[in-house]
Amino acid sequence: MPSGVELIQSLVNGVGIGLIYGLVAIGFCVIYNASGIVNFAQGVFVMLGGMFAHALLTQFGLPMYLAAALSIVLVAGVGVLVQIFVINPMWRRKAPLFAIILATLAIQLLIEQVVILTLGDQPRTYPEFTSGGPLKIGPIAIGYQLFWVLGCGAVMVFALTQFFNRTRIGRALRACSQNREAAALLGIPVERMLILAFALSSALGAAAGILITPTQYTAYSVGAPFGINGFIAAIIGGFGSASAGLVGGILLGVIQSGAIVFFGAGFKNVIALTILLVVLLFFPNGLFGGRAKKA
Repeated sequence: MPSGVELIQSLVNGVGIGLIYGLVAIGFCVIYNASGIVNFAQGVFVMLGGMFAHALLTQFGLPMYLAAALSIVLVAGVGVLVQIFVINPMWRRKAPLFAIILATLAIQLLIEQVVILTLGDQPRTYPEFTSGGPLKIGPIAIGYQLFWVLGCGAVMVFALTQFFNRTRIGRALRACSQNREAAALLGIPVERMLILAFALSSALGAAAGILITPTQYTAYSVGAPFGINGFIAAIIGGFGSASAGLVGGILLGVIQSGAIVFFGAGFKNVIALTILLVVLLFFPNGLFGGRAKKA
């Protein structure tokens, strides 16, 4: 039986990884609410964020803040290219939705292979944004990077909420999510809105990868696990608002960390998939009902 200290420490660790799941979930929600597409390549943007940041730090000697900003821009560019050259042509030809979703899976596999050939297959990491630590509160250790994840996650959720609720472009994107045909009749450039949705979601994934890499590592293979857990977090939240996706990620991270303490690391994925089935069976619209499509 784990001690109280172990449980509290696992809760802290779970919140940290859960915030990353939440950011990935928000990326799923942005694209889904704009197009109805579940982008299963979302996890690969997390991997690219960490890989690009590492390359810019080690090979080009850029400072951390500049490497992070440039990595987000580069990954957003990758998302835009995916939308323009893969998703949009299928969209115009009115391809079945399942075919577009399968295309996103193929994109993930393709990008992983390109990363292996260009950046290698070895795990990479870099120092935490704030040196020193961890912060000790009694027997509980809290890494400084957790505060960066928490702070950046809160800022991004707030910024997205304001963007979707208070700007013309954000409201146009929400209109596309509610009725694309009506939005087009009103003069909203639907295809441009979809490009924006992919840029936003890939940038969110990149930010998540940059934030989590100092506490773990990044490699070509980390995209799929983050994508799966982010997808589960989005389902828990109900594909509704940015805050719902973030809360869904935190819940998943905390439950997984608790499962590791009680049952061992081997049960981490078992618990995640069990949560997915339970939510789909009893809360098909998510714990928050998917009521508000804001992000």
